[in-house]
Amino acid sequence: MTGKAAVTGEAGEVGEVGEADTAGKVALVTGANKGIGYETARQLGQRGIRVLVGARDEGRGKQAADALAAGGIDAEPLRLDVTDAAGVAEAAARIERRHGRLDILVNNAGVAGGFTGAPSQATADDLRAVYETNVFGVVTVTRAMLPLLRRAPAGRIVNMSSHIGSLALHADPDSPLAGVNMIAYQSSKTALNALTLAYAKELRGTAVKVNAAHPGVVATDINHRRGHRTPAQGAVIAVRLALLDADGPSGASLAEEGPVPW
Repeated sequence: MTGKAAVTGEAGEVGEVGEADTAGKVALVTGANKGIGYETARQLGQRGIRVLVGARDEGRGKQAADALAAGGIDAEPLRLDVTDAAGVAEAAARIERRHGRLDILVNNAGVAGGFTGAPSQATADDLRAVYETNVFGVVTVTRAMLPLLRRAPAGRIVNMSSHIGSLALHADPDSPLAGVNMIAYQSSKTALNALTLAYAKELRGTAVKVNAAHPGVVATDINHRRGHRTPAQGAVIAVRLALLDADGPSGASLAEEGPVPW
């Protein structure tokens, strides 16, 4: 399946993003047993991609994969706790044995953490609890899967970020985020943005593209379902970036409506 999707922002259209051929592709989505991750897996699967449903809980991962399969999607559960380096290595070895390569990696697994107080009252442990999944987990998974992505004709890495990680938006007193000060979660997404740029710079000139997806305020467990967008809507930009053709960007920060400032 191929096609073109325009990416627009406040300044107007900034170009068309084409979708690469999806035939025979294999995608891994972390945290895919629910929410945006599940919807990302579903939408990729609807395009004929074999989806590996990464989930920390083996039972929930199987339930999600079975539900996707019931809808005609080629889905395979994969036990994957992004904070467990040995387990991630085992998952990569399994993918290599079964598929020989990986075409798409969506680093979706994330947590908000329990700390909601003033930033000055946060401890290192408060931040570490969030960074283990949102930052260090991405490092662990990306390092393990990159050799498999390099084997693909057109590897794609999508890091599920958030507008809340934008330093520019937080610094703007007129921004909708001006009153938001969730030090652990927002700084973890800022760090994730930095990882995205670092990987994109390293992989410049290769067939692997790395981008940050911003789903918007989606109703998921992470915000007690208080978002105004559905998981299906939130997954759209991740899927679009997962299916970029050779002319698509790398090292970009994009929401469905267009670029998001770093």
